[in-house]
Amino acid sequence: MKLNRDKNIDEDLVSVIMPAYNCGEFIGFSLDSVIDQTYRNWEVIVVDDCSKDNTEEIIKEYILKDSRIKYYRLPTNSGAALARNKAIEHARGKYIAFLDSDDVWRNDKLTKQITFMKLNDYNFTCTSYSKIDELGNDLNRIIRTKSRRDYEGILKTCPGNSTIVYNAEQLGKFKIPNIKKRNDYVLWLQVIKKEKYLYGLEESLSSHRIRSNAISSKKSSLISYHWKVYREIEDLSIMKSCFLIMYWVFATLFKLR
Repeated sequence: MKLNRDKNIDEDLVSVIMPAYNCGEFIGFSLDSVIDQTYRNWEVIVVDDCSKDNTEEIIKEYILKDSRIKYYRLPTNSGAALARNKAIEHARGKYIAFLDSDDVWRNDKLTKQITFMKLNDYNFTCTSYSKIDELGNDLNRIIRTKSRRDYEGILKTCPGNSTIVYNAEQLGKFKIPNIKKRNDYVLWLQVIKKEKYLYGLEESLSSHRIRSNAISSKKSSLISYHWKVYREIEDLSIMKSCFLIMYWVFATLFKLR
């Protein structure tokens, strides 16, 4: 499908949400992967959670080269949830996409995903994605998306954060509770309550970087956060929460996700 360029340009603007913290080693690769997109009508909103490395300097160098990159710095270190909220608050696009500051996109990611959404009149989508190591080497592992998930489906299998795009014009903006880990998971559970299904484009269009010191890499510490999501935020029963945690542990151990 050829995208309709006769409409007002703001109607097709994609706002890319990128929280950042001490990611100076990788954020240039992430920003380059957006700059290289075949889809040209985007803005990147980087919210720096008080990085102590050279993250700010690198971003400001990119801003000098491309004014579509916007930079905000939180006054105090507050966590990824509040950084994402700040970025969403400043987003102007019809579509909101998410890209972690150490992940990368394939250069046709936005073109293919926005086309997929427009062709099918979808408001909430994700894609398959691959895994790369800290040096950017392909680990020959692809996490394949399901073609369609409802609320129960997302409870069992969280989509890759850097694969998500949703139609903010139709669904509005969402505010994430201040939870240190799994805050992206909480966001998708919010969105799915407003949009019945999350639709998956079954093509790997982004890469998730595996870092030894990343918060998401400490699997054992995530169990308590899953419990918090299920019991405190989603208000699920104890029995269902236990089942979901066991399901997640099993899927993680056997690399089903």
